[in-house]
Amino acid sequence: MRRTNERPEVNAGSMADIAFLLLIFFLVTAVIPKDQGIQRKLPRECPAGEDCNIPIPDRNILKIAINSNNEIMVDDAIVNIDEVKNLAKAFIDNNGDGSCMYCNGTKTTSSSDNPSKAVISLQSDRNSKYNQFIEVQDELTKAYLELRETYCKSVLNKPTDKLTEDDMKQLKEAYPFILSEAETKG
Repeated sequence: MRRTNERPEVNAGSMADIAFLLLIFFLVTAVIPKDQGIQRKLPRECPAGEDCNIPIPDRNILKIAINSNNEIMVDDAIVNIDEVKNLAKAFIDNNGDGSCMYCNGTKTTSSSDNPSKAVISLQSDRNSKYNQFIEVQDELTKAYLELRETYCKSVLNKPTDKLTEDDMKQLKEAYPFILSEAETKG
């Protein structure tokens, strides 16, 4: 009997093929979550030589804050998420100075003068949850959407899906979405 020092070998030539096929399988079947975000345009840069730090009267600023307990505070009063949209609409559409011909507000002296002057200040604590911040953003977006839809029906006499570019420009001028996440100073 003859003994050899040879050991049996396993053919590993197809192992690379199998690994490649498994890689393709996992790439094809894996679900890649779609990123969600907030679509906002950043403000234009202040032109050289202009003073862009114009003071805003307190009545034209709706202060919304999310504290570390994820409580929403509108002008220092704790509110539910369901109340944010209606509070924002009432603030924006107030017509405090009587210059807005299309506004339906109550003309209170404690809310904004005009939709073009209404600023919503949104602050969040560093320990608040991101989802709460997004929910507040969504409610504010709904408020502007509803105000703009009302404007389309009453002033432009068109549904929102039939607007021209000029109509869209007029709509955005009537109810500009002015949201500040920086600290506002009255």
